[in-house]
Parts: sequence; C-alpha cells; structure tokens
Amino acid sequence: MAALSFRLAARELRSGVRGFRIFLACLALGVAAIAAAGSTAEAFRHGLASQAREILGGDLYFSVENRDFTPAERTAFDGLGTTTYTAAARAMAEAPSGDRRLVSLRGVDGRFPLAGTVKVDGAPDLKTALADRDGVPGAAVEPALLDRLHLKLGDRFTAGPMTVRASAILVSEPDGLSRGFALGPRVLVRREVLERSGLTAPGGLSGRAVRIALPAGQDPRATGKAVVAKFPDAGLETRDRLDAAPGARRLIDQLEYFLGFIGLASLVAGGLGVAGAVSAYLATREPSIAVLKALGADGALIRNLYLIQIGLLAALGVAIGLLIGAVAPLILGQFAGSLPIPALFAVYPLPLAKAGLFGLLAAAAFSLIPLARARRTPPSALFRRSLGGRIPLSLETLGAVLAGAGLAALAVITAPTPLAAAIMIAGVAVSFAILWALGRAAAWGAGKVRRLVSGPAKLGLANLAGPRSAARTASPAIGLGVALLACVVLIQSALLAQITTTAPRTAPAMVFTEIPGSQAAAFDAEVARVMPLTSESYLRLPFATGRISGLKGQPVDKDKIKPGQRWAFDNDIGMTLLPGAPKDGKTIAGQWWTPDYAGPPLVALNAELAEGANLKVGDTITLTILGRDIEARIAVLRKIEFGGFGPNFNIVLNAKALEGADLRNVAIARLGKAQEAALTRALGDSFPGVNVISVREQLDAAAALFDRLALAVRGAAGVAGLAGLLVLAGAIAAGARARAREAATLKVLGATRGQILAAYAIEYGAVGLIAGAAGVALGFAAAWPVVVKVFEASWSVDWGGVIILLAGAAGLSTAGGLLAAALALSQRPAPVLRAE
Repeated sequence: MAALSFRLAARELRSGVRGFRIFLACLALGVAAIAAAGSTAEAFRHGLASQAREILGGDLYFSVENRDFTPAERTAFDGLGTTTYTAAARAMAEAPSGDRRLVSLRGVDGRFPLAGTVKVDGAPDLKTALADRDGVPGAAVEPALLDRLHLKLGDRFTAGPMTVRASAILVSEPDGLSRGFALGPRVLVRREVLERSGLTAPGGLSGRAVRIALPAGQDPRATGKAVVAKFPDAGLETRDRLDAAPGARRLIDQLEYFLGFIGLASLVAGGLGVAGAVSAYLATREPSIAVLKALGADGALIRNLYLIQIGLLAALGVAIGLLIGAVAPLILGQFAGSLPIPALFAVYPLPLAKAGLFGLLAAAAFSLIPLARARRTPPSALFRRSLGGRIPLSLETLGAVLAGAGLAALAVITAPTPLAAAIMIAGVAVSFAILWALGRAAAWGAGKVRRLVSGPAKLGLANLAGPRSAARTASPAIGLGVALLACVVLIQSALLAQITTTAPRTAPAMVFTEIPGSQAAAFDAEVARVMPLTSESYLRLPFATGRISGLKGQPVDKDKIKPGQRWAFDNDIGMTLLPGAPKDGKTIAGQWWTPDYAGPPLVALNAELAEGANLKVGDTITLTILGRDIEARIAVLRKIEFGGFGPNFNIVLNAKALEGADLRNVAIARLGKAQEAALTRALGDSFPGVNVISVREQLDAAAALFDRLALAVRGAAGVAGLAGLLVLAGAIAAGARARAREAATLKVLGATRGQILAAYAIEYGAVGLIAGAAGVALGFAAAWPVVVKVFEASWSVDWGGVIILLAGAAGLSTAGGLLAAALALSQRPAPVLRAE
C-alpha cells in the first residue's frame, strides 16, 4: 500500500507545483520571517559573547555609588588579579565663549582598559591624549561636545571646577555598551585629575568602579558572589563577563520574540492560503479520487497519496523560507555598517530548526482538514461535485488540532516571557476566530442586502454571499494583517506623541542638580531673573541618596521582594524631604504629616515599591543615609508619575528627619527654549558647579531613536499584511475556473464588460473594507492596554495612519477583484462553457 501511494504521488507531482505556488509562498514567507528574526538575534548574542570581556572591561566588575571603595575592599579586589579603577561624575562643561553643556566625566587610571582598546582621533593613544600639556590636563571628548560648545581640538574648556584641554576625539570605548545611557557627551580624563577636582567628594552624584582581570580558569561568577558575601553591607553592584551587558541581552531576547511573533502571525494568516491552495488542488483532483474509489481504493490510500505530496511540498516551502531567513542576516551584516551591538553573522542551526518546526506544524494544521474532506470523496463525484461540506471527525482532523496546539505550545515555550506569549497567542486565536465569523456574517448579510439592489451591485453582493466568496476565504487573513499593522502603528504613534507632545507639556524642561543647600535662596533669585517662579513652573527640593537596608526591623531579604521592584533595594536611590503634603500628592493610603511635625521620622513611599515588598501604612523601613541608619514609619503610600512636574521621588521624608544635615538641592523648571539658553549661560557665571540637564534635548534624542526603531518594526509587521495579500491572491487563483465560467455565462446573458468589472470591484472592495475595519478595531483593542497599562502613557490615535490602513486594505482588495475580473474576461465564452 505504501509503495503504491508513493508511486502514484510521484506520478502526480510530475506535473509540477503550479497549483501550489500560493501554498509555497505562504509557508516560505512566515518561515523566513521567523528564521530571519532568530538568526539575527543569534548573531547579536554570539557577538556579545565573543566580546564579553571587552564589553565589561575585564572578567569581573564592581561599583559603588556616591562613595569611594574602602581600603579593605581595595585589598580584596587587588588580591583577585589585575585591577583598573575608574571614577565617574557629571559636571557642566563651558567653553570660553560661554556655551555650556552637561557632560559625563570619567576618570581612568594608567591600566585602563584591561581588555580591548579605546579608540581616539587626534592623538596616538589614550595615554598621550590624557597627558598634561602646558600644565593643563588632556581630555578625550565625544564629537557632540565639540559641536555643541563650538570647540576644536587643542581648545581649553572647564568641566565644573577644573580646566582641561580637548586633546583627542573619543571614538569608542570597549566597555561603552555595558555602561549604558549617558545624560551628556562623554569626557575621559585621568582619574587623579577628576578626584582632585572635588566632583567625586561624598554627598555628590558620583560613582566608582573597578574592573578585574582574573587568572585563567577562575570562575568569575563564583568569585563575584564570594566578594559580595564578604562585604554584605557595602552595596556593591557586581557583573561578570558571562553577562556583560544584561540590558542589551534582554533587548535582543524581546526583539527576537516580537519580530518572530509577527512572523508566526504571518504564518497563521498565510495558513488560510495554505488551506485554500490545498482545497483548490484537491478540487481539481476530485475526478481522479472518484475513479480510484470506484476501482476499490480505500480512504487510507487517498490520504497517503495526497499527504505525501503535501508533505513534500511543505518541506520545499519550509526549505525556501529557511534559505531566505538564513541569508537575510548575512546580507544585513554586509550592508548594515557599524552596529551599536557587536554581531557575528553566520548560519545558526538552532533558530533555523525552530523556524522549520513552526512551518511544518502550520502546514499540518491548515492542510490536514482539506485532506480529511478529500478522502471522503465518493465514486459518484464522477457525475456531480461533492468535495466540501462539514469538517469530518477523523484522524486527519485530530492531527490538525494537535498540530495547532503544538504551534501555540512551541511559541509559548520558546518565548522569553511565557505568560506574555500565551496572552499574545490567545489574542491572535481570538482575533482569527472573530474575523472568520465576521467573514461569514458579511457573506450572510450580503445575501440579504442583494435583494434590495440591482445591476452590478446585485451581482457583486451575490458573489459576496456565494460559497466561494472572498469574505469567507481572504477576509480573516487580510484582517489579521491589518490588525497587526494597526497595533504597531497605534502603539508607535501614541508613544511618539507621549515623547514629543505630552511629555514636553507635563514634564520639566530643565533639571538642576548639585545646588549647594546654603546657597539655595541665591539660586532661586538667579532663576527669577530669567523666569517667574510659580508653583506651576519652578520647584526646588533638598536631595539625598540612600539605601533601603531594613524592612519591619529586619535586614532586606531580596528574595522576598518581587523582581519588578527589586532594583530599589539593590541600589542607592534618591529621596527628598517635604514639610507636608505636596499639591496633588497622589495619595493612595495614609495621611501626610503637618508642617510643624517634629516627631520620629515619617516617610511617604512609592506604592509600587510597597506592594513589591509587602509593606503597608504603619510598617517601618530602615534607610541608610549619610553613613547612619534611620528607622522611619510609613505614613503615606502614593503613586509616582515620573514624567510629571512635582516631587516625584520614591521616598519622601518629613522635613526634620535629617535636621542639621547640609543637603544639596535639586530643582526643576518649565521654560521656553530662549529662556533655557539664557538661564544656562547665566548659571555659568553665578553657579558654575550646578549641573543643568536639558530634558528637551533628551526627549528629542529619544524621539529620533524611537522613530528609527518604529520604522523597522512597522516594516516587519508589513510581512503579516503581505501574507494577507497572498491569501487574497490564492483565493483569486483558486476560483479562477469558476469565475471564468461565471463571466462567460454573464456575457452570454448580455452583461457588459463594465458591469462585470464593477460587480467584482464591489465584491472585493467590500471584503477589503470589512476586513480592514475589523482589523483596525482589533488593533485598537490590542494597542490600548499596551500603551495605557504597560507603558502608562496617554492614549492618542494617529487617524491619518488608520485611514491609510483602511484605504490600503480596501484599495488592494479592489485591485485584486479587478484582476480576477480581467482574467475571467480574457477568455472567450464558448471554450469556457464547452469545457464544462
């Protein structure tokens, strides 16, 4: 039986794959998208792993905030291997012209870097660039600083209290990726120069780090844990070369899954094309199946005969997709130029195997049901058409259900966040079911409405209501593609509007740090010369940094804190002091203290941190501030809006909790561009040590970066739209014979060419409009919770993009209808009718 099945399958395959082109295209498209996403991500992972030591700057890394390492800590570090110490601070750089800009200063010692090289232009090497010249220390600076301050190499400028010379352009640092985001252009100087300036003195915002090159064979992770255990209260942050850039790794994981999910959605959308192509092919083979049944063939032979063909063609489609997915990253590597994350582009088997498995499961899920119908074809089909009807309960149906479940399970198992993946898979399944039901509802509605119209509209609606209606076959795929595109467009537009419109209106335009507490009134007066000081435009607060070291009288047990809030208990965090409730304090629970309160310390805590640590009003927390422990009772739980204008600190103490401490202040202000430039220049004379952060510049940079990323993601989402078009093309191809017969009959009965074209345009245009509208509605439903709940941003709609999507869906579908009509009208009626 098996040999006969293979022999018959080989004989039928000799005619080629003409009926399976859409089948192959739909499979190849989805598999290629998944394979390309996985291969590109794998290239970045291998790139990170290959340069992990350079990215970290050594084998092991420790850092502390707002203090220097103790002698005991240095002794421990130096005993592990070769060490290099760095210091970091922020200061205002000022050119002789008076132009000013916040910079990120970094002081390095003579052994820096332990791995990799610092690339500079304008000097032979870093040591030469940082050397003194005419008694002025050298500095390597990023080009953005030279442009902003209108400097050239060799010019002097001040950075806080110190004067340095721009001796070289800082092109790249080997450990730049592991250090992450910087508020201003980077400036490298010698460590002793930075420490001599006083910018790293206790009480300011500074940091120290050490990178260690371990002896060969020593486990960096175990060594790091041992050092942290030796100094449990030191607040050491540690990383090792095994996870040199965790932020980049998480970004790669999430981006791979998101792009791969779009590929999977394309595969699901294209599944209708697969099912349609298989059904159309089996419909052409109906007479052959009936003959075999009449000659005694059983259902198993019929199933095996066509299962072999479908399996071989599915393998071909998957292979084509894998080839495209494997080659695409290699092409990207050739033309991408310099990338922010190192990548090793090559052919990686694991992501290709995963993509291939996705493709084979999708092929099985969507092709086995048409096969189940085909094996039930009776011999009487020689005389009348019988292929179709209800889905039979059979081995093939069970296989299709298992393949679909396997497809969903594989997507969840391979996701970095299984719960989010399960929600997304469920969303696609529900959307697909809604669109499928909507297609059938549209066909039913068209059957009712056609009685009320005449002419081409009646013909178009009759076709829409018919058994081969594109509303039944193509609308779910078109709608799913539009839904994905709409979701991406709406999320992108809402977040971009948050950055470019909402944030500039609600957030401060400038932030000032390092304001001496003793000169706070004088600073206010200086600001008042440029802008009026109102509660809506200016706010100054005392500022301290500290660590939450105890909860409810016990040391912090990080394992008992939710992962999402653990960061606040791992690091020093900023806090302020207030005499009482601020305007719109966003109080969730508790009551603020009065301005004259002078009792034990009270604290207003971010409600999210309280939830993560299972804290409530009345509980106590221990804060380590300025070298001493303070036990404070939680009086208030409040919601923090970090993008708003107010005292948005995770911890707010009562005003007298740190009485007697000389705290530095921070301030925020809302003002125009001209006022911003004037105030920045004025503070250079009166308060040169105050750091000025332009929020407007940061928002502009974020908007530019987000726009570039969104363009790439939107292009990836377009793959799902392309899958919908392939399904539409498959529906047109599958019904070509029936459409030709229909057009021939209409022409014989006196219909004009224009009437037939109009009827087809109405049918397919309605399909595109209905599927497009439903897709946009589903896109709205998916985008809103992401924008409002996940990103906590304001909801706004890009109506222009929505209209373009609707018009595109309707226009492309109408064009498909006109193409179908043109193909049908290109044949003469007599041969078409005679063939029947």
